[in-house]
Amino acid sequence: MALNATLFKTTLDISDLRRHYYQRHQFTVARHPSETGERMMLRILAFALYADEHLEFTKGLSTDDEPDLWQKSLTGEIDLWIEMGLPSEKRVRKARAIAKQVIIFIYGGRTAQMWWDENRSKVLQHSNVKIIEISAEDSGALRDIAQRTMRLQCTIDEDSVWFSDDANNIEIRLIEHC
Repeated sequence: MALNATLFKTTLDISDLRRHYYQRHQFTVARHPSETGERMMLRILAFALYADEHLEFTKGLSTDDEPDLWQKSLTGEIDLWIEMGLPSEKRVRKARAIAKQVIIFIYGGRTAQMWWDENRSKVLQHSNVKIIEISAEDSGALRDIAQRTMRLQCTIDEDSVWFSDDANNIEIRLIEHC
């Protein structure tokens, strides 16, 4: 018998001072049985950073044909492909070929750094691919605030990203590699 996804009801208030984007989003995030809480919370962080009325969570881990989040144009073209983890070179190549912009959030401490060292030269050849690294400390702090029902605030300015709930206020440091 297959395990079902765990649902997380989320209210996310975003104040993005860079883009002048101020919006409340309410959604349910399905966490695949094989997905960690850390990865799920990084998907929510990615949503906050690139929030738009057309940005949406996809089936994610349950399908190879979709990223974790994407934004499509009204004509169905993929404007933004957001991926979590350490994708293969083949997957990065596929994403950059079909999307106008690709954002890859890497995490996992030393493993993420090793992935970047191995893939740096290939990724830097493509102007539509951007890599953002999240430290193990920051992704762990996000994981620790995950609840089945969450009310989160995210404040973004030029130099920092703050994620908070009723009891925690976490600064997330984004390390942009390209």
